Amino acid sequence: MINPSSRNGSSAEEILSKLLNAQPEPTRNTPKDQRGIYGLVDHFGDLRYIGSTASLEETFYKRIHQRHRTGSEDSSHYFSRMYNTGRMWRLRNDPSTKTDGDISKKLRNAFVAEYCTAVWVPMLDSDDIPRLEKAVIAIAPQHATAWNNRGMGIYDEPVELVDKMLSALGFSNEEVAAIDRQNTRFIGMETELETSFRRMKHPVQKPSNVPPFPKGPFRFIALDVETANNDRGSICQIGVACVRPDNSIETWVTYIDPQTTKWVFSYLHGIDNETVAGAACFEDVLPVLKEALQDHVVYQHSGFDRSAIAAACRNTGQDAPSWNWKDSVQVARNAWPELKGNGGHGLGSLKKFLGLTFEHHDAGEDARAAAEVVLYAEGKAPLPPADKVLDDDDRFDVIENDAVTELSCQSKSEGAKEFKTSGRIVGRATLTQGSIKNNYIKLTSFFSAFPRDAVGGSNAAQTASRAITVDWGGHTPEVTDLDGKKKFFRTRSWVREFFERNGVEPGDTVTVKEVGSYRYRVFVDREQLTEP
Repeated sequence: MINPSSRNGSSAEEILSKLLNAQPEPTRNTPKDQRGIYGLVDHFGDLRYIGSTASLEETFYKRIHQRHRTGSEDSSHYFSRMYNTGRMWRLRNDPSTKTDGDISKKLRNAFVAEYCTAVWVPMLDSDDIPRLEKAVIAIAPQHATAWNNRGMGIYDEPVELVDKMLSALGFSNEEVAAIDRQNTRFIGMETELETSFRRMKHPVQKPSNVPPFPKGPFRFIALDVETANNDRGSICQIGVACVRPDNSIETWVTYIDPQTTKWVFSYLHGIDNETVAGAACFEDVLPVLKEALQDHVVYQHSGFDRSAIAAACRNTGQDAPSWNWKDSVQVARNAWPELKGNGGHGLGSLKKFLGLTFEHHDAGEDARAAAEVVLYAEGKAPLPPADKVLDDDDRFDVIENDAVTELSCQSKSEGAKEFKTSGRIVGRATLTQGSIKNNYIKLTSFFSAFPRDAVGGSNAAQTASRAITVDWGGHTPEVTDLDGKKKFFRTRSWVREFFERNGVEPGDTVTVKEVGSYRYRVFVDREQLTEP
């Protein structure tokens, strides 16, 4: 098969690379006289959709700023569709709510213009743009095409950002009342859809067809869940890793039909309504788990899984199980304190640190990984599968210490210490639920400490004359300037991974240090180290 390329020689791989590495810009900045392949970037700063100006009559500006941003919600106008939510929701062609709906659409159009962005790669009119678009989509990472073919549910309303937008627009009391009515209608519509869907669903799989649970004895259990959407009770997969007395691990996993029409996280775990068709409901699976897990220690990696089980129990009118829950994140923090602020204790970081092999966002794989973390912390490496023998390079030297059993990774420990202690503290920022949800680190209390020529305006068109480099513990430092209006780092795509790596929670502190000229280091400092 011949790999398609444009007349100027750009291959699909090169076009994709340009899209992934381009600096997103507001939709209003899209060219009015160029065509080609483009990407839509959500309010988190993540590329979510790849498309093209296939028609000769369409330019980037017309397709992105005019159609995707302001077009009808039920067509292929993805900004309109994905942000048709909460106070920005309207039901097109409903005459009874048209007046209120038009005000909500006005709010949504302004929100997208302010908080969503785009990237693009210009091409010649003579290029086979549709063919190149198809080739780019075929090799794109899943997260970059999460919106394509409506593969991702609409967003929950970004409440704090919408509030800011309302303040900027100066809506009247009557207009605010109108969008509040729309929000009430939206909530009612979602509830009605969910109720109708539950009544329509008749799971094919019976309780007796739930996969049989492994027979013990087990030393301990690790459990992980995946959910369909932001409702923690919308469990769509459960994985359980059972650790035997010889430290071998047997994994049990099953899909769950959450009986929902709203799938937000399919782009992460690949599960959707088609995947769970015929799967058991949560109320059918819970009795199996209650019986199997009742007398065991049950590890979760963070508090999410326990809260998800509890939420699913509430949704189905059942009592939450009284299992002996423990947190493998805390186990990892005790075993490897040097990872604080240097990758953190999330499974992604521990995967690299411990050399674990698993597919993230698969409940069975993640449960097994959590169990392996506990075993490594105990100083007992998990047994490999019968068909695999560990090479010497795969093994870790384990050292028994009076206080804690830890891996012999002196260089990593020293590197983590240096990462935290070198440099001059510029300031500390306390994380809130809003900052975690919207991926920003608020620098207001010490913003004046940054160089003035690194401070720009409120959008990408007003970037500063000088950039700073932020070392955040990832593979490559981030080069960015500072948003002088919002008082945070302008580029925020890295902040999301930074938060995930460190397993942050509201109240955690991010310390910012100056380590060189126009160079800074950020890390989560739960101990709030004093100036060295």
